Amino acid sequence: MKQIIECVPNFSEGRNMQIIKEITDEIEKIDGIVLLNVDAGASTNRTVVTFAGEAEKVVEAAFLAVKKAAQVIDMRYHKGEHPRMGATDVLPLVPVSNITLAETAELARKLGKRIADELNIPIFAYESAAFLPERKNLAICRKGEYEGLAKRFAEGDLPDFGKNVFDENVAKTGATACGARDFLIAVNFNLNTTSTRRANAIAFDVREKGRPKREGNSVVGKILKDENGEPIMLAGTLKGCKAIGWYIDEFKIAQVSMNITDISACALHAAFEEVCRAANERGVRVTGTEIVGLVPKKVLLDAAKYFLEKQQRSIGLNENELIWIAVKSLGLDDLKPFNPKEKVIEYLMETSVGAGLKTSLTDMTCKDFAFETASESPAPGGGSISAYAGALGAALSTMVANLSAHKAGWDDRWKYFSDYAAKGQELLAKLLHLVDEDTAAFNKIMEVFSMPKTTDEEKSRRSKALQEATLYATEVPLQTMETSLQVFDLVKVMAQDGNPNSVSDAGVGALVVRAAVLGAYLNVKINASGLKDREIAEKLLSQAKEIAEKAENFEKEVLKIVNSKIQ
Repeated sequence: MKQIIECVPNFSEGRNMQIIKEITDEIEKIDGIVLLNVDAGASTNRTVVTFAGEAEKVVEAAFLAVKKAAQVIDMRYHKGEHPRMGATDVLPLVPVSNITLAETAELARKLGKRIADELNIPIFAYESAAFLPERKNLAICRKGEYEGLAKRFAEGDLPDFGKNVFDENVAKTGATACGARDFLIAVNFNLNTTSTRRANAIAFDVREKGRPKREGNSVVGKILKDENGEPIMLAGTLKGCKAIGWYIDEFKIAQVSMNITDISACALHAAFEEVCRAANERGVRVTGTEIVGLVPKKVLLDAAKYFLEKQQRSIGLNENELIWIAVKSLGLDDLKPFNPKEKVIEYLMETSVGAGLKTSLTDMTCKDFAFETASESPAPGGGSISAYAGALGAALSTMVANLSAHKAGWDDRWKYFSDYAAKGQELLAKLLHLVDEDTAAFNKIMEVFSMPKTTDEEKSRRSKALQEATLYATEVPLQTMETSLQVFDLVKVMAQDGNPNSVSDAGVGALVVRAAVLGAYLNVKINASGLKDREIAEKLLSQAKEIAEKAENFEKEVLKIVNSKIQ
């Protein structure tokens, strides 16, 4: 699964749009990168750029952007209202999907080191990438701003990467804070009131900072202060959340406006539920939710699963169904239609990157897929069909699990079947990915044959590339075999324990999964025959043979169970 991250660099230029475009042009040079937003501010003389893509590509685009900013921005002449210390002031990487914050922090550190080594720009690692605890705080990294860098370096306040020398290059570029942070969700909760005061009260109830403590715990009493003269605060109930109440004239309602700065500490659905609770205690009702900007797909999927589990319903639904549940549960369409294609980062990337590209096999109709397979082209072929057969087996098994979770009289078993349905959806997604991946592996081999082979060096490079492509074309159907074999665990349980009215569906699932395994086995064997490294080839063939034997035994076991129940 692709690791997707977001990058939100802040550049110290907000007035000259030509300079800003030169920087964003560098970002867009990298294939697969989607430029999500460019927010230039004249008074701050600062531009916030947001782009996303696969992790390695984002890191490369970030480096190019920093390099260009160093060329076109001269900090010796920069003036603006916002704190800053460099041409690229801050460079945060943000995990979006299939990557942890810790992994993202490691990428930020490597990026920071490369910037320091190749561009001679001092780098302070901050937030989750910080080496020093105090440097988690951006304000500490940026203390004294650009004008204070020379003094800091002279006093031994060393950057994490690069030299502490304020030379001519650093005088022009300044320093950069490079780090990793969690995704920030900006969200407004709609209230059935026009009272800003009540909206504020709800916000103070839930935000981490809370509200000032007053004499007698009243709402109008004197604010109590500590020995330093600072207000004593009563903490709110939500960690990693900032919130305030306001009135929106456009919709004639008050809202609780919130920034969720740590989605690992507070999920969107948890914030929604807590705002609902606090609002209810004050006689107010939350009517819906407004997401400002973009949101990672996982945030909505997690919300959908949370609400389904509250209803004791199966969470093993497909992605589109889960997104719909999230929209309705959170009331995301309360004020205006909610279009996931425009609000979910991964969907927006698919739309942007996929524009003008050939439709993937799994995006086709069943008829078009069949016609494509029947054409004169050798791909898609048996490998893709095998993966699709495995996906159909996973789909049938998941269907039985969902029907079983919802069967009348089986209410106490909903969680048991829901867990299996969720596992089925996971296997289904993997196998659908392998449908396209198998064709992609074949195309890699075809690409090798177009490589030049005139000189000995070219022949050697071509031979090496062919072996690498052949190995990959062997490994992909082996993955199909391994994943399809896992489906048998689900098929067998559904045949044995699932809704008896659907036992034949479990039987059909077993048949197509066996076909998936044995079909992929044929592809492993024919591709492994082209590997010169016979030790690797024999190892792969041995693994494949063992899986094939297990699949045949599984099929017999499942059909025995099925036939015993329908005779």
